[in-house]
Amino acid sequence: QVQLVESGGGLVQAGDSLRLSCAVSGRTFSTYTMGWFRQAPGKEREFVGSIRWSGEWTYYADSVKGRFTISRDTAKNTVYLQMNSLRPDDTAVYYCAANGGAGWRYWGQGTQVTVSS
Repeated sequence: QVQLVESGGGLVQAGDSLRLSCAVSGRTFSTYTMGWFRQAPGKEREFVGSIRWSGEWTYYADSVKGRFTISRDTAKNTVYLQMNSLRPDDTAVYYCAANGGAGWRYWGQGTQVTVSS
């Protein structure tokens, strides 16, 4: 029903910025919530932030609040994660996800973000 394709990951230095993109296809409604998660090796998946597709609100984990910004472009069917002031502990595989009201059922393939010190 919904397909997500992520891009934009890479290797950066601490303090740098990076923007991840998630192209969304299928059915996207104003009631959907789009989210970003991350998972470091050997760690459990961690919530990063989310945005209502309508843009009504955003929500962030305390670890990234003030540094990361989620946005979306409805014309391009794309969700973004703007990451500023990156730290080595931000290193992880980042996933976008979609929640149509029945949980986080749709996931992208993930994109690697590596932050060196």
